[in-house]
Amino acid sequence: MSDLIDDGPDGPEGPNGGNAPEFSVSELSGAIKRVIEGEFGHVRLRGEVGRVARPRSGHLYLDLKDDRAVIAGVIWKGVAARLSTQPEEGMEVIATGRLTTFGGQSKYQIVIEDIQPAGQGALMAMLEQRKKKLAAEGLFEASHKAALPFLPEVIGVVTSPSGAVIRDILHRLRERFPRKVLIWPVAVQGAACAPEVVRAIRGFNALVLGGALPRPDVLIVARGGGSIEDLWGFNEEEVARAAFASDIPLISAVGHETDTTLIDFAADKRAPTPTAAAEIAVPVRMDLLSWLDGQSSRLVRALTTTVGQRGQRLRDLARAMPRAERLLDGPRQRLDTCAERLPAGLVRSVQLRRVRLSESAGALRPGLLRRAVAADAQRLENTAARLNLHALRADLRRRRSDLDNVSARFHAVAARQTGDWRRRLEATERLRETLGYEATLARGYVVVWSGDHVLTRKAEAARAGALELQFADGRLRVGDPGGRARKARRGDDTPPEQGSLL
Repeated sequence: MSDLIDDGPDGPEGPNGGNAPEFSVSELSGAIKRVIEGEFGHVRLRGEVGRVARPRSGHLYLDLKDDRAVIAGVIWKGVAARLSTQPEEGMEVIATGRLTTFGGQSKYQIVIEDIQPAGQGALMAMLEQRKKKLAAEGLFEASHKAALPFLPEVIGVVTSPSGAVIRDILHRLRERFPRKVLIWPVAVQGAACAPEVVRAIRGFNALVLGGALPRPDVLIVARGGGSIEDLWGFNEEEVARAAFASDIPLISAVGHETDTTLIDFAADKRAPTPTAAAEIAVPVRMDLLSWLDGQSSRLVRALTTTVGQRGQRLRDLARAMPRAERLLDGPRQRLDTCAERLPAGLVRSVQLRRVRLSESAGALRPGLLRRAVAADAQRLENTAARLNLHALRADLRRRRSDLDNVSARFHAVAARQTGDWRRRLEATERLRETLGYEATLARGYVVVWSGDHVLTRKAEAARAGALELQFADGRLRVGDPGGRARKARRGDDTPPEQGSLL
């Protein structure tokens, strides 16, 4: 160092320092670098993190400051990847490293090899800052939380496979409702905790339904209690974001009941302990069986009561309703009345139609038409002869031809109409025979005659001297003085008032 010290203008070398050695800028910068690195080879520095820059190279550049000074710091890429706590602006930290200079900008800086929060207060301040940031983005909103399945088939557990936490979870699941459990082993503290937990959550979500490895219906992220430093991996922002982005409902069970981490706010459900997480994930099997037995008993009672009430109501309604045979008494009597009136009605209808046919046919006789046409022709010829008009004669011939055509058409129409009426009369006669009382006699009924009258009352039969019973195959006289029954002939049962239809 002595060769770098100048005695000033009044020193032994003269007022102008003409004998002082000359250095280049690089030589002087290197000498300063050696002095600083020699005097401050390894230091611990406490301060507040100021500006933080993260370029694409992966290095970290930051400022450490207090109320009166600022020191620039750099964390190389390899060291930054191994840090358990990433520095953030406003965070009070203790940085461990070595001082050096940067000749390109004529400044000194600290090359940080490790950085830790300066006490629990700094961690809590950083946690609160992260919590506000994520809450502002909506990661903690209740509307984004998914409902847990009532009875999951497969449960995925993200925890350490060697701790007591997994044993407590498996034991409680066996007691309540045994389920399939998939364990994804992770580190639950230290620098590897956060990235491994993120990979586990994303790995479970990447499983496909129906694949070789079953996809869990619910996830449990669990860890036992510890200090805030031990639980810090679950306060990392990437862990909270992975829990929020999980499509599988997620239960957070980190620490004891009083411990709170960021994953608790981002998870779909928070459990105070890992054992409580197992209780939340599945119901108690015996309680379900008891409830099922109770519901089955209620269902049987309800069905029995309902069937009994419906049966009683059916019996009450049955007593109020008439018997089936009584319901048919009225229609049966009306049918008998109509059957008795039908033959006379058919006869009258046929007679009326025959009269109308005779009247119509009488006015349309061909002979009368011919005589009328001949008379008109004679009158026309007389008129034509008197008027000596040849045109009238030609017109007369034309009219006579027209009349002949009309007469021919009339004959055809009359024949067709007469045939239609005859067929309708025959159909009516067949209907009368089908619906008449004679068809009823074939079913075992009997018509009682007294002369030309039909008897329908017992008193009338008692007053009559001689009775005649009409069966399906003939008539039998009853009460004849000779006691001889006359054998009925087929066709004698035609009512006397019915004549021939044609």
